[in-house]
Amino acid sequence: MENTHHYILTWQCPDTCGVLAKVSQCLFEHGAFITETSQYSDPYTEQFFSRVAFDDRNLNVSIDEFKLALLDLAQQLGMQYQLRDKHDFSNIVIAVSKDDHCLVSLLTKWKAGVLPVNVAAIISNHKDCERLAQWHNVPFHHLPISPENRLEQETKILAVMENTNSELLVLARYMQILSDDLCGKIKGYAINIHHSFLPSFKGAKPYHQAHSRGVKIIGATAHYVTPDLDEGPIIAQEVKPINHTFTIRQMVHLGHDLEATALSQAVKLHAEQRICLNGDKTVIL
Repeated sequence: MENTHHYILTWQCPDTCGVLAKVSQCLFEHGAFITETSQYSDPYTEQFFSRVAFDDRNLNVSIDEFKLALLDLAQQLGMQYQLRDKHDFSNIVIAVSKDDHCLVSLLTKWKAGVLPVNVAAIISNHKDCERLAQWHNVPFHHLPISPENRLEQETKILAVMENTNSELLVLARYMQILSDDLCGKIKGYAINIHHSFLPSFKGAKPYHQAHSRGVKIIGATAHYVTPDLDEGPIIAQEVKPINHTFTIRQMVHLGHDLEATALSQAVKLHAEQRICLNGDKTVIL
């Protein structure tokens, strides 16, 4: 259907009897044609989570009128929600330092149409990835950092996000710790990749830590950024089995693939509105 618009509605609210029925009734009354739905009721936090995809083939009001009806319902249910056109891709900014394997994966998947985002800019505290950014026709911002200019540099990061109207900051092996202030400003809108299977081996040199403990699997964890280092809500994880013969160098090389895969998956889940924050955890719909 050529002129059909497709929408995604992701919502959560306190779990009480009939919340799903009330939202479904709102969609039905306004002629929304549901094409996909998933939901989860958390018995511990007593929160209800749902993601609904629908189109407007039978919509009997304008989308603006539907948004008003949804807003009214949200106020009644104490509901947090996000509604957008499926093909209205969000702008993202990618931050990187020297290692480019995660950046290469993101850019390749973006150009192939696998990631439903627009890469609006790349920022880095080094110039190593500048030519890669230029090859992909993405604006590159070199923002060197030192203890003296950290706050000024982070202000520039926020300015790049604001000027490009970007909703997500992706830390693709950006080897700098963000300030608590910046973490607070972009809470729920910044994804980091940690080269370890969290919560084990947080902080620096996790492969060295893992090797010294003789682990039998290594992994990578994509998570939302919080002021607590490497402790944000986990989105995606990848693991591979290893054994006692693996050197640290071999672990690092294998880990690069895991990092790139986990980060790309996390960005895709965020872009498709499949992630709901549930305290210190995530619900993936």
